[in-house]
Amino acid sequence: MSDSNTTDFTNPFTFILLGIPGLQAAHIWISIPYCAMYAIAMLGNFTILFIVKREPSLHEPMYYFLCMLAITDLIVSTSSLPKMLSIFWFNSREISFSACLTQIYFIACFLTMESGILAAMAFDRYVAICNPLKHSTILTNSVVAKIGLAVVLRSGILTLPYPFLVRRWPYCRTNIIPQPYCGHIAVVNLACADIRISSYYGLFVLFSVMGMDVIFIIVSYIQILRAIFRLPTKDARLKTFETCVSHLCAISAFYIPDFFSSLTQRFVNNVPRHFLVLIASVNLLVSPMLHPIIYGVRSKQIRGRLLQLFIHKET
Repeated sequence: MSDSNTTDFTNPFTFILLGIPGLQAAHIWISIPYCAMYAIAMLGNFTILFIVKREPSLHEPMYYFLCMLAITDLIVSTSSLPKMLSIFWFNSREISFSACLTQIYFIACFLTMESGILAAMAFDRYVAICNPLKHSTILTNSVVAKIGLAVVLRSGILTLPYPFLVRRWPYCRTNIIPQPYCGHIAVVNLACADIRISSYYGLFVLFSVMGMDVIFIIVSYIQILRAIFRLPTKDARLKTFETCVSHLCAISAFYIPDFFSSLTQRFVNNVPRHFLVLIASVNLLVSPMLHPIIYGVRSKQIRGRLLQLFIHKET
């Protein structure tokens, strides 16, 4: 008879989410900034969607892409944070195998989608600055819709293998996931098999999809900077560059934590586990929280419509 402790359970009925390893006693305190970031993300992104829908003058490509970004931010944060809070507040650590696979797919899919939307926004800035007279004819509503559909299909198809790869491995060691949500690498690391296929495919998506998006953004901004430096006056250069600041801040808020988290989980072994888990989990909330703040503060159109809304309510 086989030892019950080593019995193979190819598809475990449930996984156990550990939360923040080593910091379980502080879960209540940790939940406070997490909850605050989630509340800001929800309020901010719904406000962006409401203002753009309500104001016809904002019905243009830049704000359509911003709405797509807001929707992906809402889905990414909602796919992870409620379960995290249930662990922090109620010690509800169990998650079914199918729910875990679903969470893996949604997080991976919409993070990849967010990268594509940021690349599309870079293209919008490129056309607006380098070909301003043709902006409305190049980026028509039909073209924006096709770009959005292409981003959705690319993300949905390329991340679809994640749950299938996770499902095919045997899990005979443990079903305890040492973090507060189901991540692709965190789950496959529990498998008692050679998981190089999963690891290599994750790196392929990271570098071929997000990496290509970053290269596309860099090339777009090289062309943008060349156009800006050709402008005759310093004031014109500064005014034109200011139209890109919000997008550059949004790019930084998304890519820097995401690449840092992805690479440290795979290649760094001497960093404390709780630090890596905190970085990875906070990363799911940082960009959804910062994007509406960045665009709300930097965009005169959105800031103006928001102030008008509050003034109208007061009167």
